[in-house]
Amino acid sequence: MKKIKYLFAVLALSILACSDLEEKPIGLLSPEGFFQSPKDVETAVNGAIGHLQHENWWGRKLTIGLMLRSDMVGIGDAGTPARRKDHNFFTVLGDNGLITVFWPRSYQAIAATNEAIAGAELIAGNFPEEQLNPVSAQARFVRAFTYFHLVRLFGDIPYLDKPADNIDEALQISKTPASEVYANIIADLEFAKQWLPDQQPNRSKPTKGTAAAFLASVHLTMGNYAKAAEEAKFVISNESRFDLGLAADFQDLFNADKQNSLNESLFSLDYNGFSNGDNGRDYQGALTGIRAEIDDYGGGWSVAVPGINVYNTWDGRDYRKAVSLDTVATFKDGPQPFTKFPDYDPRNIPSAYIAKYTRFPGAAQDGNYRASSTNYAMMRYAEVLLIAAEAINEIEPGSAEAAGYVNRVRARARNRAGVMTAFPEDVAPGLSQDEFRDMVLEERKWEMAFEFGRWYDIARRKLGDKVFGPDGLEPQPNFSSARDYLLPLPSDELVRNPNLEPQNPGY
Repeated sequence: MKKIKYLFAVLALSILACSDLEEKPIGLLSPEGFFQSPKDVETAVNGAIGHLQHENWWGRKLTIGLMLRSDMVGIGDAGTPARRKDHNFFTVLGDNGLITVFWPRSYQAIAATNEAIAGAELIAGNFPEEQLNPVSAQARFVRAFTYFHLVRLFGDIPYLDKPADNIDEALQISKTPASEVYANIIADLEFAKQWLPDQQPNRSKPTKGTAAAFLASVHLTMGNYAKAAEEAKFVISNESRFDLGLAADFQDLFNADKQNSLNESLFSLDYNGFSNGDNGRDYQGALTGIRAEIDDYGGGWSVAVPGINVYNTWDGRDYRKAVSLDTVATFKDGPQPFTKFPDYDPRNIPSAYIAKYTRFPGAAQDGNYRASSTNYAMMRYAEVLLIAAEAINEIEPGSAEAAGYVNRVRARARNRAGVMTAFPEDVAPGLSQDEFRDMVLEERKWEMAFEFGRWYDIARRKLGDKVFGPDGLEPQPNFSSARDYLLPLPSDELVRNPNLEPQNPGY
């Protein structure tokens, strides 16, 4: 029993950085001693979410790799650590310093959800399922959400669905086939869809609509287009019930002072502007900001920067381009266009920079935008509409319904800070199935630019040879379709547990 009590203490003691989640110190307790009520289960769930907010996961390590692996963001500062450059240039190895950090943090979050689920089972006889299952459903959602990232990145992975009660046995676990991982993810999300409430007091808690939206995304990734359409349409047909809608002004989605009043996010990781070491600190503004820029936060680090092809390709009439990119910055000599950025620091490049995480970061205690007040939407309602459109096109080409969902997203984009414009136009009629598919993927690219999902679109649609080829936005000669749709398993994990062999192909 000593081992399980020690493991529980290590896994469950998470310092939460989210102001929307209540948390109390829980001390060194065994599961039997801690779990006394549904509130205790929810505390363990909050601990899992705290792991996801950590610098080792969404705060920097996972997200910077996702961003750099896309075709829309490259390296600005050539002196940035090799662990980042390797993702951008597809030279990643199993000892990559991003992977070896976000992998264990992912499993810490999963372990916390497993403890929460097991805790709910411990007290199941003391409370009605209507009171306990909605909290357990939160844990199952967070577990599914975390595994969904892992299985897309690595393929076959260890799947753990219960607390570790024996360290030696835990070190002998082997990989679970990706197909089984997906089946377990779907089972968790279906449980969550059944038991989560229609609405929550804030967007940092999942709802029934959240679970359905992620079911749609999972099925889309797997190519189960009929199921993806079904789940997306369930959310859309119940948008009022779930309090969902598109924000009127696209800019407000990335304004930390306005995000809490919007109803577009289905699930957010929320930051509160306070520094607590690296637990809950947000580095996106720092990583994407312009060096030597004079502003309230002291500029950024010029690490993750869109190449000039992104700026040149993006239609200038699109309001989303103006929201997403900074083309002018203020230096000691005053405002300067992006062609002049390197004149003020050679680590800048002459290109427009990402503005989504630096323009309105809210209160940020640390310099360089760190510790922002930004809420990061893990799923926006706009994405649900585009999932529905893409899925319907695969089963019913030429559908006016599918075009209508894209048109809703485009209609919002035509609202340029309260001034209605004519761009982007509605979907042109008569598109073939292939043309419509390409159009939706382009719409996703611009609508959700720099929001960490583009790599997943490239991987699920096997677009690498095209987007990283000579005619792509960011040619990458090292890209290999036989290797790079999956990351290598962390080499230190393979050393500790040879049962995880073989390494992913090509590494």
